[in-house]
Amino acid sequence: MGEYFVGRVLQMVPVLLLVSMISFALLFLLPGDPALLILGDQQASNQQAYEALRTELGLDKPVPIQYLNWLGKTLRGDLGLSTRDRQPVVEGIRTRLPVTLQLASLSMLLALALALPAGIISAVRPNSWWDRILSVVALAGVAIPNFWLGILLIYGLAIFAKLLPPSGFVPFGEDPGRNLKHLILPSITLGLGLAAVLMRQTRSSLLEVLQQDYIVTARAKGLASRNVVLRHALKNALIPVITIIGLQIGLLFGGAVLTESIFSIPGVGRWSVDSILQRDFPVVQAVCLILALGVLSVNLLTDFVYAFVDPRIRRK
Repeated sequence: MGEYFVGRVLQMVPVLLLVSMISFALLFLLPGDPALLILGDQQASNQQAYEALRTELGLDKPVPIQYLNWLGKTLRGDLGLSTRDRQPVVEGIRTRLPVTLQLASLSMLLALALALPAGIISAVRPNSWWDRILSVVALAGVAIPNFWLGILLIYGLAIFAKLLPPSGFVPFGEDPGRNLKHLILPSITLGLGLAAVLMRQTRSSLLEVLQQDYIVTARAKGLASRNVVLRHALKNALIPVITIIGLQIGLLFGGAVLTESIFSIPGVGRWSVDSILQRDFPVVQAVCLILALGVLSVNLLTDFVYAFVDPRIRRK
């Protein structure tokens, strides 16, 4: 098991190196000159100040040297300064990343709470009215875009029914109740699409497992249907579902970009959108790198959950 862990970690290194190259290339792909953006309109014509700032930022060096210098600082935890407010990027990530992680976690919990029971019911009663209704709901969840669902929820539950706040954020440490109240609509917006995908995968996988010989044998021995499904079939049926969860994490972070913008949540997603619009290159580079590291870490965790669920992987 230890060798498997080390091997999976080593496989992450070339991927992170490639992501770092792509993140650094954003400096040259996005329009605008970082030195001019920092100087502003009043100092843009000052050639001496412009050249001095380019030297300070290392922009006067060859591109490979710039990349190696940037990579060295990144490995030491120095992600540079924001060109917008001249604050350390690390500090911005420290304050905004927990907000995004909380939103993503609540969305995932909501998706699992809805998807697993619905998928089990549909698999145990195929072609029933329950199965048809849940399939239609799942299809609607996949088809409706996140931004449109968010707008509908704001209009229906916040503006019309006045049950929940339409936007904003309150830190959990300041007021846990208000914090969760502000995150209900964003979590529903972000989690329903994922719940629909997981529900369909759970149904399909469980239907296949329920037709296996060992399940037929367990039922023939007189075991209760509840025990057959929950104790024998569901564990094996969850392996493809775990795969889908690992693959959907990247889409979950991507959906957080739109969701945080719609509900005015001060997370990494909204910060990245504002930074792109204002050509804040260090922030965009750091966000791309941090999100890539997060997705790779979740995929690594997914591999270990495989080994816990399926003993055959541990033996291999």
